[in-house]
Amino acid sequence: MWIWMWMWNRLRPGGPRRVRGHAPPHPSRPPGAPRDRRGLSEARFLAPSATGVLIAGPALLLDRVPAAVTLTQLLLGCALTAYTVRQRDRLAVRLAEVREIARITQEAVVRPLSRSFAGTHVSTRYHCAVHGSALGGDLYDVAVTPFGLRVLVGDVRGHGLETVRLTAETVAGFRELAHTAPDLAAVATGLDERLAPELGAEDFVTALLAEFAPGEVRLVNCGHPAPLRAGQRVELLEPGVPTPPLGMGPDPRQYRVRLQPGDRLLLYTDGLTEARSPDGTFFPFLTEAAHALRDPLPDEALDTLYARLLAHTGAAPVDDLALVLCQPTEAAVPAPPTAGRVL
Repeated sequence: MWIWMWMWNRLRPGGPRRVRGHAPPHPSRPPGAPRDRRGLSEARFLAPSATGVLIAGPALLLDRVPAAVTLTQLLLGCALTAYTVRQRDRLAVRLAEVREIARITQEAVVRPLSRSFAGTHVSTRYHCAVHGSALGGDLYDVAVTPFGLRVLVGDVRGHGLETVRLTAETVAGFRELAHTAPDLAAVATGLDERLAPELGAEDFVTALLAEFAPGEVRLVNCGHPAPLRAGQRVELLEPGVPTPPLGMGPDPRQYRVRLQPGDRLLLYTDGLTEARSPDGTFFPFLTEAAHALRDPLPDEALDTLYARLLAHTGAAPVDDLALVLCQPTEAAVPAPPTAGRVL
């Protein structure tokens, strides 16, 4: 209020009059007591008062502008600033709504999972590198189908809204094809046909598809980092013939990998393998994964792996990261022969 008293003193008839003393102190409140709404309201309109002083203050001090003109400047500045504060609050509310929509969208597209599906326990983690965003270009999904549990992990090239749209389109295509395509090669082919018209000349989507059957997992890899099998030893399950990503004319080929009791399969995106320390050293993926996956609890294993990644980089990763850990929980029974190479 002392600002308004000072301004009135400058504008009052008869010219300025010196006011001695100081404004009364702000009423004290007991320690720990919440601030009242009146105090908060006064603080919200401190900006209009300050802006008015900045507009009219120099003229008042110099006494070169008529009081009526200065008062008009003051009122105009306060009105404009009050309007700006109101608009800012509206934008803050809108931003909160957008963030909530993004959170819901993320849970719909990349659902957080920690449960068993058709005899296989699946745990997931998702970390978006874009500040303030909940969804990036990395993706995953699972589907319990007549052919068994099918899992998708992928990576859409780029960032931004277009990448988010392609991410949602890829997941939607998988959910549709997973229940009807007779094998994973057909799923990959269907995804490529669906995404190709939506992709630009330099766009693509890497994809890893897995289908779990008793005693084995069937894989199709389209330009994606190879999955890791952790059991008696830790090893990458590379395809026999490299296949380009979706959108680049892939020729998907399925291969089979035997799973022993207790084996785990880690599917991930390149945010894990391409992470670097401040001096440029790559994250020692195989060593750290072998250590983290010793934890008997799948969720704890993924949390440990991510914590070790942060310890290596010294900060949040600069790329999106998706982790999917799959562990068969039913007794392994040899599956009947199917097409594809066996590892």
